[in-house]
Amino acid sequence: MADLSKYRNIGIFAHVDAGKTTTTERILSLTGKIHKIGEVHDGEATTDFMEQEQERGITIQSAATSCEWAGHRFNIIDTPGHVDFTVEVYRSLKVLDGGIGVFCGSGGVEPQSETNWRYANESEVARVIFVNKLDRMGADFYRVVDQIENVLAATPLVMVLPIGIEDDFVGVVDLLERKSYVWDNSGDPTKYEVGEVPADMVDKVEEFREKLIETAVEADDDVMEAYLEGEEPSIEQIKACIRKGTNKLLFFPTYCGSAFKNKGVQLVLNAVVDYLPSPTEVEAQPIVDEEGNETGRVATVDAAETFKALAFKIMDDRFGALTFVRIYSGKLNKGDTILNSFTGKTERVGRMVEMHADDRIELSSAQAGDIIAIVGMKNVQTGHTLCDPKDPVTLEPMVFPDPVISMAVFPKDKAATEKMGIALGKMVAEDPSFVVETDQESGETILRGMGELHLDIKVDILKRTHGVECTVGAPQVAYRESITQRVEDSYTHKKQSGGSGQFGKIDYVVEPNEPGGGFVFESKVTGGNVPREFWPAVEKGFSLSMEKGVLAGFPTEDVKVTLMDGAFHAVDSSAVAFEIAAKGAYRQTLPKAGPQIIEPIMKVDVFSPEDNVGDVIGDLNRRRGMIKSQDLTPTGVRIKADVPLAEMFGYIGDLRTMTSGRGQFSMEFAHYMPCPRNVADEVIAAQKERDAAKA
Repeated sequence: MADLSKYRNIGIFAHVDAGKTTTTERILSLTGKIHKIGEVHDGEATTDFMEQEQERGITIQSAATSCEWAGHRFNIIDTPGHVDFTVEVYRSLKVLDGGIGVFCGSGGVEPQSETNWRYANESEVARVIFVNKLDRMGADFYRVVDQIENVLAATPLVMVLPIGIEDDFVGVVDLLERKSYVWDNSGDPTKYEVGEVPADMVDKVEEFREKLIETAVEADDDVMEAYLEGEEPSIEQIKACIRKGTNKLLFFPTYCGSAFKNKGVQLVLNAVVDYLPSPTEVEAQPIVDEEGNETGRVATVDAAETFKALAFKIMDDRFGALTFVRIYSGKLNKGDTILNSFTGKTERVGRMVEMHADDRIELSSAQAGDIIAIVGMKNVQTGHTLCDPKDPVTLEPMVFPDPVISMAVFPKDKAATEKMGIALGKMVAEDPSFVVETDQESGETILRGMGELHLDIKVDILKRTHGVECTVGAPQVAYRESITQRVEDSYTHKKQSGGSGQFGKIDYVVEPNEPGGGFVFESKVTGGNVPREFWPAVEKGFSLSMEKGVLAGFPTEDVKVTLMDGAFHAVDSSAVAFEIAAKGAYRQTLPKAGPQIIEPIMKVDVFSPEDNVGDVIGDLNRRRGMIKSQDLTPTGVRIKADVPLAEMFGYIGDLRTMTSGRGQFSMEFAHYMPCPRNVADEVIAAQKERDAAKA
């Protein structure tokens, strides 16, 4: 039996380009897992093993690996930073117990760091912070610490101070031990000297050390009381307080260094051991019923319990489908039969492996606290619970964002059509934020995703990994329709054709619901004018009609329908008659309710050199953008704006032209907003043209 207190399941997450993958690479090297360090910019990093990752120098899918440090076993997941792949971060955080948040020493808290931080807060994951790239131009550890406080509203617990900055960055001072760690410039992480605090830093070290102790003792009332009476706690007591506070998310131990130059990573590994929780110390996963409500039971992390695990990622590779599983309770042996509580089907576990990026080590058993991959599971998808057939349970499932952008793909020939169907099936299983639909009228295959880069990579994978030759249509925006006015109306459906007929009369109110509220149905019928058993039919009629709006056929959102009264016929009324009445009512009333087209608005964060700010802002205004804020940073200006997605296609090319290649931007979906009239007219006309072409 493995000692679970020696396990650490951690993820590494950050904004794109803050140095997550490089940090993971250094951790693997320090722990002896790899001997040659691969660099991201050479396309040789261990955890970036997809061709698309190596070419673009970014992480696309989260990669799992494990290693040993100071007698502890680390299961590490390196997650992507790019906004289009946040679903990878979200689902990884769901199964991890702790994390390392990496921030760039010069970029500071960037937009994607905010999103990932928010996900980590929602998943209640304890974290340590690593401020990376202190050897870079414009790096400033103290500024980043301020941003963590002000932008993320988090409490960074500063554990080390940097010695020197930018080109002169040589090491760090450990505040607790009052010791300096100075690396030589050979790039060898093991070559460092432990010494006294540099004379010019003594005052600063004492100031920050006092702050550290004051914050840490707040986690333990007894230690705090003694401290207030003038008794300084021992280092063991302070460490115990830090561990307690970190696990309660009161504060986040903050370290700094340069992963690329191999400086400061050991202290972060020690912090993972000292302060991040083991699987038994985090709150157990709740067990839910079919509706997703908590039942009061939890999946206790204990190898003696019945088997319970969550499938959090599906990956297709050359050996078949891999199902990544976090085991919460019990043990799993090769050859066991387990139940998928979502499908109700059992499957036999043929092969289990421990992953190291795209290499694997065969296992014969695994237990609570482990993160493993099972080879060849048939019907398992992301978020499904796997459990003991004798004790069927469901763990809290995952919720994924809706796609905001779509494009059509056309296979080159008949052979490619079949291949494409199989390939897309595998890709949808791997990525829950990627949706494939077939347009019923035109037969087109439509891909939906989180952004241009997301779909771009999917098409690339189709072509290269699955060998499907296809052409791609222009990206389309996921428009919606809504209404602006309240309308009271009545509709009667009557049909007489020999024998029993159809009859249903409804009086109802249609009104706008609050933004993001979706479709809501309520019945206020008193007495038996519309019998209760027909209410669901009325709701179904309206609900199905909402899928096609009255202006251009886009789905209708944020509408509330209230059934006020009606009439029925003892013989001719039926659920079908009332459903047809509701569909007729929708067609009759929606055009009177001030229908409008609404469009997805993106939260855009642009980084621009100071000289080009005017051009960049002018361009965002031309794109119907609302500028929210401008912040001066040491290397340029960050502009935050809300811009309609329809205006953002191909933006990266324009931005690079305006800023001579120095500009960067990221965006994520914010909300839906009404389109201006002229834009709405164009959208409706384009949609009608498309419909005419299909006919």
